[in-house]
Amino acid sequence: MPEEFPVARRWAVGALLSMTFASGVVDAVSYLRLGHVFVANMTGNVVFLGLSVAKAYHLSVVGPVVALGAFVLGALLGGRLNKRFGRRPRFWLAAAFAWQAALLTLTTVLTGTGVLRDEGGATLLVVALLGGCCGLQNATVGLLAPRDLTTSVLTRTLTALTSQSVFGAGTGARPHRRAGSVLAVFAGAATGGLLLQVTLAGAIGLAAVAVTGAATVFALAPESRTAAVRD
Repeated sequence: MPEEFPVARRWAVGALLSMTFASGVVDAVSYLRLGHVFVANMTGNVVFLGLSVAKAYHLSVVGPVVALGAFVLGALLGGRLNKRFGRRPRFWLAAAFAWQAALLTLTTVLTGTGVLRDEGGATLLVVALLGGCCGLQNATVGLLAPRDLTTSVLTRTLTALTSQSVFGAGTGARPHRRAGSVLAVFAGAATGGLLLQVTLAGAIGLAAVAVTGAATVFALAPESRTAAVRD
């Protein structure tokens, strides 16, 4: 079954890779500066919670619990936006990603002005804001259901990239999108890590710019041919 994007495929793929880059950035922020938690990769947080049962490792459960809770609330918001606007896919996607960009921008401003810091209890507020953003993103992309572009979880992407390659089963067509997803997360994490040596707010702001770009694409990019024919 062919993919159906509301905008031209190349524009949509570019937007989703931009979101994938943003995921790498915010996970770098949360892991390196916010208490070694993840805000986009919930598998890591569940593993941390499991490891915390072994008291000898002295792992905190608060950060992972906050990240998971905020992620779930963000995903709930993503589902509600789809239910309300899903019949207008361009508006739905643009609105969902605009909400995410607004939350990231708010977080950038709060950290940049010193209202929120990467220390003490304020750290958990930053984790919650970023976790909510990523929950909204994952819910929206999951409901859009693009092949090979989940924007955050790479385990399945890496598995398909290798197992379906010419060296494996040989069934994988056009692996460049899967490879692009892996590279986008890598580039986002690397860029985020480098920026954090200079500025926390700047790293979060870069993620906001990437998500704003994706929202703009779904709002203004040329319509896909399949959508035009359907209309």
